[in-house]
Amino acid sequence: MKKTLTLFLISLVFITCSKTKEKTFELTEFKIEDISIRAIETLDENTMWFAGSNGKIGFTNDGGKSWNIDSIYFDTLKPEFRSIAIKDSSIFVLSIASPALLFKSMNKGKDWELVYKEEHPATFYNAMAISKNGFGVAVGDPIEECLSVLITENGGKTWNKIDCEKLPIVADGEAGFAASNSNVNIIEDNVWLVTGGTRARVFHSENRGETWQVYNTPIVKGGQMTGIFSSHFYDIQNGIVMGGDWNKKDTNTQNKAITSDGGRTWTLIADGEGPSYRSSVRYIPKSKGKELIAVGIPGISYSNDGGISWKKISGESYYTIRFSPDGKSAWLAGSGKIGKLNWK
Repeated sequence: MKKTLTLFLISLVFITCSKTKEKTFELTEFKIEDISIRAIETLDENTMWFAGSNGKIGFTNDGGKSWNIDSIYFDTLKPEFRSIAIKDSSIFVLSIASPALLFKSMNKGKDWELVYKEEHPATFYNAMAISKNGFGVAVGDPIEECLSVLITENGGKTWNKIDCEKLPIVADGEAGFAASNSNVNIIEDNVWLVTGGTRARVFHSENRGETWQVYNTPIVKGGQMTGIFSSHFYDIQNGIVMGGDWNKKDTNTQNKAITSDGGRTWTLIADGEGPSYRSSVRYIPKSKGKELIAVGIPGISYSNDGGISWKKISGESYYTIRFSPDGKSAWLAGSGKIGKLNWK
């Protein structure tokens, strides 16, 4: 395995300011050339990590003033990374297709250890998350009749794949989208996985993947590029799913739904109103589940009433969003760029 390290100079471009009812938003953009970025994680207001195309990973720890960008090679392969997770001082990145490669670094990317590898020709991983207590999950498209689900119980030191016989059967044409590293959510012992395609469903485990329940949602389904592209839970009971039809990005019906019972039932919100297709949605931390921001192609949208109504705050296109832990700013990523969203 060969690894090269390159330091890039990033140009800073000021974009726009938009006002909503309660907040004034300011978006700053950093150009990241020749990298498509769908996976980011934040440590604090100034520190964020990303994983992207062509084997590229990188971080800033000074709010974007400077960037360290690294290339991970596996032999001659440049992995396509669309999943990233952080646990304490360890960074994890997971590539999508065969061979699926899960790397771990404990020294800010100076060295990378391969902790999991999967070579089945149908392998395609969509998302990964690790909780503060060291429990982690990665989810991928079906092999045989079930989703691909990896579990770690020790903070990412080792990963094991759940046997298909322990997982629910998926429908023909049901899978996930590697759109924003948000197909999996973990709170305490609870895990939620979401799907699209011929179905738009939520797979829920209350016991770290030992047993599962599957729930339908009203999100549009039936096409190859329809369904849930993103999910987020504010707490064990309250969550949101968003997506739509990637081939009909202007359609804003059957693409947003919320739950207040842990995912068992879902209710459409702002149907025919508010944002159309979105690939990433998150609750703002410490907002009591009221404030959300969703990003997609095109546009950034904000809600201050739990998703019932929305305001467009920018026409810029991004794939994914993550917040600083204090809930006072957000990082966004897209094709050839990273954004920093501040508000007051």
